[in-house]
Amino acid sequence: MKSVLVIATRDLKRFWSYRFWLAGQIVMNVADIVIFGLLFNNMINRSLIPDYIKFVTPGILSLALFISSFSIGREVGVELRREVSDYLLSLPVSRVELVLGRFTGGALRGLIYQSGFVVLAMLLVGVPRGYAWLVVIYTSITLSFAMSGLSIALSTVTRDFNLQATIRSVVYYVLFFFSNIFYPPRVIAARFGGFADAVSYSPLSIATSLYRWAFGYTPEVDVVIDSLLLAAWTAVLLLASYFLYLWNLTKKG
Repeated sequence: MKSVLVIATRDLKRFWSYRFWLAGQIVMNVADIVIFGLLFNNMINRSLIPDYIKFVTPGILSLALFISSFSIGREVGVELRREVSDYLLSLPVSRVELVLGRFTGGALRGLIYQSGFVVLAMLLVGVPRGYAWLVVIYTSITLSFAMSGLSIALSTVTRDFNLQATIRSVVYYVLFFFSNIFYPPRVIAARFGGFADAVSYSPLSIATSLYRWAFGYTPEVDVVIDSLLLAAWTAVLLLASYFLYLWNLTKKG
């Protein structure tokens, strides 16, 4: 456990070296709430979304967690291309501890970055009560580990920089736009038909639904089923990432 925390702390300290990137992300996420909220609040169909600021704010919690946890994959990809694998494998820690440390480091980045937006959500949407706080904490932890694992897995699929960047970008924007963060399920169904069901089962959509329920925006959420689905996503992504990362660390050539 101590070795896992040492590796995770190392990755967390490196996170703060991206000050300008962090500042840009914070501005972008706040702009999503303020600009999109003010702009679309008077343009949307009020029967679908009575208050767009309250609607989009829980989704920004998912987005903030996704962006910050996803950053760990970029560094893992750089390490593989620069062939520092032998150094990592020579560290006095087991390979399981090494991989768990990277997962934890990515997840901690997401949780710390998201914390400020949780406070903002309480001010704009409402304060979770009792059991709802457990849902918020559970959702944040599971989604942060899922996105950390997904990012590491994508960054280890290939050592080719261009192909690696393309894969990460495609997955990033698919998850970003094909979710219920900016649009309600009825609008997605009107535009994409049966594909809306697939959108509702993406990890970002599931997490956003749980946040909307926890912050009191909408009661029409099956918390138990969505929590189990999010746990399943996290387990699959972490397992795939674990084997892909170790395989790329140990293979030759």
